[in-house]
Amino acid sequence: MVVGDFAIELDTVVIGSGPGGYVAAIRAAQTGQKVAIVEKNKIGGVCLNVGCIPSKALISAGHHFNQAQHSDFMGISASDVKIDFTKTQDWKDNQVVKKLTSGIEFLLKKNKIEILRGEAFFVDDRTLRVMQEESAQTYTFNHAIIATGSRPIEIPGFAFGGRVVDSTGALNFKEIPKRFVVIGGGVVGTELGCAYANLGSEVTILEGSKQILPSFEKDMVKVVEKSFKKKGIKVITQAMAKKAIQSDDHVTISYEVKGKEESIEADYVLVSVGRKPNTDEMGLDVIGVEMTEKGLVKVDAQGKTNLDHIYAIGDIVPGAALAHKASYEGKIAAEAIAGEKVAVDYIGMPAVAFTDPELASVGLTEAEAKEKGMKVKASKFPLAGNGRALSLNQTDGFVKLVTREVDQVLVGAQIVGVSASDVLAELGLAIEAGMNAEDIALTIHSHPSISETVMDAAELALGRPIHV
Repeated sequence: MVVGDFAIELDTVVIGSGPGGYVAAIRAAQTGQKVAIVEKNKIGGVCLNVGCIPSKALISAGHHFNQAQHSDFMGISASDVKIDFTKTQDWKDNQVVKKLTSGIEFLLKKNKIEILRGEAFFVDDRTLRVMQEESAQTYTFNHAIIATGSRPIEIPGFAFGGRVVDSTGALNFKEIPKRFVVIGGGVVGTELGCAYANLGSEVTILEGSKQILPSFEKDMVKVVEKSFKKKGIKVITQAMAKKAIQSDDHVTISYEVKGKEESIEADYVLVSVGRKPNTDEMGLDVIGVEMTEKGLVKVDAQGKTNLDHIYAIGDIVPGAALAHKASYEGKIAAEAIAGEKVAVDYIGMPAVAFTDPELASVGLTEAEAKEKGMKVKASKFPLAGNGRALSLNQTDGFVKLVTREVDQVLVGAQIVGVSASDVLAELGLAIEAGMNAEDIALTIHSHPSISETVMDAAELALGRPIHV
C-alpha cells in the first residue's frame, strides 16, 4: 500500500456502480458535474451480475424447457427433450449479463465518468481512500453519493459454502440439482425455486411466516401456490430452519414445524431470508453519518444524509430493496446536488415477483387504503375473460384496481398472471398522473392483448363491465 500519496481532487464521487450508482453517476454528469465512480467488484453491481438479470435469464430458460415438455394440448409434442445446463449458463453469463455490464461501462465512459477500481473508505467527510490489494489512492471530493447495496444474510447453522449457497451460488450451479431446498419464501427464494422446478428439480420451500411471498396480498399468492402445487413444488410454512449438515453428495436440513423436528435431504440448499446493507467497514461511523439500528443510512427526501454534501441511495437507506427504487433515488440525489428542486415520491413505486405466474403491485392495496382512512372500491377482472390470455393458455390470475369511491381516482393496482410486470407500467403511470377509472376505460387498448384486462377492470370499477 502506498503511504503518503498526494490527494486527487474530485467533484462528485459515486460509491458503487449498481442500478443506483451508475444511474446517479450518469445523471450527475448530465447536469454538468465532473463525476467519478468507485467499484470494488464488477460494474453493474449485484443486480446486473448476480441478481435481477441472471435470475430472469434462468427463469426464461426454465419456461422454455418446461413448455417444450408440456405442449401436447396444442398438438405440439417433443420427445427426449434435453437441456445442456453448461450451455444455458454460458448463454446467461456471456449473452445476457456480459452484454449489459459492458454496455453500462460504455455509457459511463461516454458520459466522461472516471471509473476508480477498489474499495472506498472515508478518512473524513471530505476525503476517501480507494484501496486495492497492494495499493491505495486518496481523493478529496465536494459531494458523494453512497450506493453500496446489500448482501445476503447468513443465519446460524447455515454458513455459506459447499452445498449451502446464497442467491449468487444458486445462479451459478454447474448442474441442475435433483433435489433443491429453499429457506425463505420471499421474492428471491420463490423465483429461483420456481425456475429450478421448471428446469426439473424437486423443490421444497421452507418459509417462516404463514404464507410465501408475505409482502403480497393473500388472494395474489393463492394463484402462485396453486401453480407451485401443479409443478410439484412443496411449500412448508411456519417452518424454522435449524441447521445444515453436509456430506460429499448431499446436505441434510433440519427444521421445526409446530414444535416438531423434521429433516429433508437435498443436493443444495439456498438460504434466502433477506439482505443486510453494505454500510459497515467504510468509515461512515468515523465521519458521523447518522444510521438506524439496522445499519441503514438516514436520509431526507433528496437522499441527503445529516452531512449536507453526502447522499445515500438504494438498499442502504430505509424502504424497499428494489433496483428501480435505487435508480430513481440516484437521479433525485444527482439532481439535488446540481441544485434542482426535486424530492422522492414513492406513490407509484412498483413491486414485482417473477414467479410463475408473475405478481405485480403498485400504489396502495385495498387494506392499505382503508388504513389511511380512504373509502375505496376494489374491482377485480379475471384473466380467464381475456382472449389473449386464453390463446396463450395462461388464464390464471387477475387485474385488480383500487379506486376511491368519491371520485374513482386510481390509488393502487395489483396484477397476477402472464405479463403482469409489463402491464403494471400503465397503472403506475395512471396513479402518478392522478387518473380515474373513466380515464383508463376511455383509453383504447389494442385487441387482443393482456393490457385489455386493465380497461376491463376499469369498466368494472365504473359499473359498466362488458366481459364479465
